[in-house]
Amino acid sequence: MHRGRIMVAFGYHGEAFHGSQIQPNVPTVQGEIEYALRKVSWWGDGCLEMSSRTDAGVNVRMNLACIDIPQKVYDNVPKSTIIRVLNNKLSPSMSIWDLRFVNSTVRSRGAISRTYLFRTEMSEEWPEIVDEDLFRDVCELFVGDHNFTNFCRLEKGINPNRTIDHCDPWYSEGGRLVGFSIKSEAFLWNQVRRIASALTGVVAGRINIDEVKSALNSPEISSDLGRNQSNGLILWAIEHKDSDGMGLDSIADTSSFSVQPIDKSRYKRWLSMAKLEMGLLLEREWLNSLNSI
Repeated sequence: MHRGRIMVAFGYHGEAFHGSQIQPNVPTVQGEIEYALRKVSWWGDGCLEMSSRTDAGVNVRMNLACIDIPQKVYDNVPKSTIIRVLNNKLSPSMSIWDLRFVNSTVRSRGAISRTYLFRTEMSEEWPEIVDEDLFRDVCELFVGDHNFTNFCRLEKGINPNRTIDHCDPWYSEGGRLVGFSIKSEAFLWNQVRRIASALTGVVAGRINIDEVKSALNSPEISSDLGRNQSNGLILWAIEHKDSDGMGLDSIADTSSFSVQPIDKSRYKRWLSMAKLEMGLLLEREWLNSLNSI
């Protein structure tokens, strides 16, 4: 069967899936897309390639995938219809919100950059008063070329060196520091969550900035500065040379973000609400994109 290639932008609520890659007997992102393609008779072996792998619990506003669909669909069906047909078969926890018709040689893994947002204020140790200058200083430590052995779960045979293009404080619309934004061509397993733990640890007084410097500058000396939970993490955007700027001009709507209570006995209740706020952020983004098609 002759096929044409589309590149889709899609997102999902992390708690609904046990990660992105196929695993037996559990819901996964790849499995969900495959299911939808099979239901509409568009599936073919090797027809799906996703850009970024994510762990269980990680929210995704934007991931990319290349899908080879039947040529007659590629040639005759408008993108709005393809999106609608696939979304009708997907779980409500996932949304395809845009697509491009691309050349058959395009690979979704060839991303120029990936940007994550991390809402560090969701951490239980987040202080009532944050030293913003100190937070910014720690962010700046990670920018540039580094060996991130102490800030990842290093897989066998994987190069621990990465280049961070930017790591900047993330502010709400009201000017409150809520977390950070970080951008790189590619990240290591758990890298952003471990960087988040270092940032929250410093402003909370659990560790000092010199410990972060040592862990970063002396990767041969093992150092564990912790790993934040995944519920504050969002894969926000992927820049790709063939995506025609899809989804890159969006700014996170933080208008629904509430403030962590001073009374820590109420933290768990507030955290449940904060998770819903993160979900609302995603849903607004997807709906706005779908409405613009």
